[in-house]
Amino acid sequence: MSREIQVTFDAHDPKALSTFWRDVLGYVHPGPPGAGLPEGADPLAAWDDFLARAGVPEDQRNTASAVEDPDGQGPRLFFQRVPEDKVVKNRVHLDVRAAPGLEGDERMAALEAECDRLVALGATRVRRHEPELPMSAGFIVMTDPEGNEFCLD
Repeated sequence: MSREIQVTFDAHDPKALSTFWRDVLGYVHPGPPGAGLPEGADPLAAWDDFLARAGVPEDQRNTASAVEDPDGQGPRLFFQRVPEDKVVKNRVHLDVRAAPGLEGDERMAALEAECDRLVALGATRVRRHEPELPMSAGFIVMTDPEGNEFCLD
């Protein structure tokens, strides 16, 4: 029997980092438990209201955040506030599949276009790896706003 997974990120600013990954992946922030959000409502504002009503001090309201695939296919991403800085390269990273099925110049152009979009969202481009067939079709290494490595693949 297979299991569902959740990918957890340590973060200094869970809300900001979850918003970045929401926009990268086309995910959504879920609303608070028991809150039926009207269409178009801001789930982050609903969380702020929920936590205020629950008596959570304002300085404790950004300790966690999450985003989910609206289609229910991808894993949930969870972001938890930690005090320490990131100090070494990730041993596990996400590959954002931005050019599935594309090859050669067409693939690399699609990756470059997505790279530009993600840089505008706050990502940093690290380096481009050219295709080296048959072992690699080419990819771009990037970091999110808190320095977590990921690849455009």
